[in-house]
Amino acid sequence: MTIFGVEGVRIGVGSLPLILAGFIFEPTDALLTGAISDIIGYSISPMGPYIPYFTLTSALEGWIPSAVHKYIFKKSFNFWHIFISNAIGISTVSTVLVPYLLHTIFHMPYALLVIPRIVALPIFLFSYPSLIFLIIRKAWHYTTESHSMKA
Repeated sequence: MTIFGVEGVRIGVGSLPLILAGFIFEPTDALLTGAISDIIGYSISPMGPYIPYFTLTSALEGWIPSAVHKYIFKKSFNFWHIFISNAIGISTVSTVLVPYLLHTIFHMPYALLVIPRIVALPIFLFSYPSLIFLIIRKAWHYTTESHSMKA
């Protein structure tokens, strides 16, 4: 959704790989994946001037959920732990930090930025943890099945 010529809300799986990188590897890997993907994305398709704050938000999108999952939930493979970790990360970055930056940098009305994100939040809150849980469970099943075949 474009608001005042600037992309306000985008629903996609853009941050899912970042979050997944952190859940599979480490929070630092998610942080680097987010930063590098933003820089590469900007290099391929620049839209306006480069703004490093958005590289930071991309990095935090992957780091926050994986850091919560690692340090608070001790990487337990539990759907609700994955859900809460994602909820903290998504709500912090997508619903608070990005609208704040768009408001501050581009002087866009804050309410017009936050309301669509709050409406989209339930989609992300339920789809991302579900997909992460299924992907990790499938990968775990695949690796344990391949090891049992070798024995």
